[in-house]
Amino acid sequence: MNHRLLALCLASLLSLAHVPGAAQGLRVPGAGAARPSATPSIPLPTAPLPRQADFIVAVVNSEPITNNEVLQRLARLESQLAAQADAPPRDVLARQVLERLVLEKAQLQAARAANIKVDTLAVNQAEQNVARQNEMPVEAMHRELTRNGISVERFREELRNQLMMQRLREREIESRVRISDVDVELFIREEQATTDPDKIGINLGHVLVIVPDGASAERVAQLRARAQEAADKARAGTDFAAVAREYSDAPEGKNAGGLLGLRASSQYPDLFVSAVQGQPLNAIVGPVRSPAGFHVLKVVERVIAGLPTTVPQTNSRHILLRTSAQLSEAAAAERLADYRSRILAGQADFAELARQYSQDASAKQGGALGWSNPGQFVPEFEQVLDTLEPGQISEPLVSRFGVHLIQLLERREKALTQREQREVARLALREKRLDEAHTNWLQELRARAYVEYRDPPQ
Repeated sequence: MNHRLLALCLASLLSLAHVPGAAQGLRVPGAGAARPSATPSIPLPTAPLPRQADFIVAVVNSEPITNNEVLQRLARLESQLAAQADAPPRDVLARQVLERLVLEKAQLQAARAANIKVDTLAVNQAEQNVARQNEMPVEAMHRELTRNGISVERFREELRNQLMMQRLREREIESRVRISDVDVELFIREEQATTDPDKIGINLGHVLVIVPDGASAERVAQLRARAQEAADKARAGTDFAAVAREYSDAPEGKNAGGLLGLRASSQYPDLFVSAVQGQPLNAIVGPVRSPAGFHVLKVVERVIAGLPTTVPQTNSRHILLRTSAQLSEAAAAERLADYRSRILAGQADFAELARQYSQDASAKQGGALGWSNPGQFVPEFEQVLDTLEPGQISEPLVSRFGVHLIQLLERREKALTQREQREVARLALREKRLDEAHTNWLQELRARAYVEYRDPPQ
């Protein structure tokens, strides 16, 4: 495992939410079938830097940034950019690194002022996720980190800092973004107005009646009539796959019910794209003539700008214990681990324990969360849910709402309704607005901070 791979795994680990939960302490407002984007990863060095005399290069609200801090972070960045021919000069990178450290210091200070804390259990869980992404035990990862000159303590502290900054973002940013139905409608119209064929995906049903080279006018008329008969049957409600099997001379007519498959419209013949342009779903078009013969087309599926029409869904249940001054994360995890042992031993029932102890609205239903789309729960919850097989029960896990025990019941593939597709669009728009709000918030935080620059990094 090299530092680059480990940094990528950290990016996966830190896929914490931009969107808060609502009902059952887990639901995401306007959730759909997209996942929130990840926060930046922590790049890691491949070797320790030589010791040298240290000095202060900047002060952020009375907290210093040292030359060695900049050099350590600079070494990580240079290692990541080593293969790029157009990488900026070292002095430019050093200034960029210093500005990042200034922002991090300001965020961590704001998090501490807001009394935001990350318990050891959350750091342990994050560390285990990194190890799992690297397909190795935590102990083996520790040995690899040590070989790369990174102490376990320093690694865990960086994890803690990243988690603190993410929790601060959740607290400060998410309340700023509200998405109305009008916003969603305008967003969908903008996406649908795109003329980029690579952003418009269509799945067409296809019947081809081949016209042989040199066919007589009489034979062409007969073949046109055959294609028209196929189109008439399809318009009358006959199953299109059955029509394709009966009339089509194309291979997919016999083998795939006439379906050509979902692909970018740029990958279809221009004749097909222009013929179905503006047609609603399930519309039958044709016959249209090409050099190959007569075509009858059905608009089976249309995807605009990557918004999906089908999603994998999960059916799950959970037990949530909310942490407080009286119940720490560690104590909650210990209690849930006991519940898990009792369930696995056949000494207790998951639903009954949820009804007795779970501290959210799902308790009355035995912890049942029902069928959910990707992005419907907060990422720290979904990250664990995605690793489970039907029937499996997770180890206790920490989210922003408390500590959970999750059981996956079933998985399935589900076609989205029109309403659900709108919710996908809502989530996509929310992510865009959250990114914009986060940029503005960082600028505000930076403007409020007192920053004194001293000697430049060397």
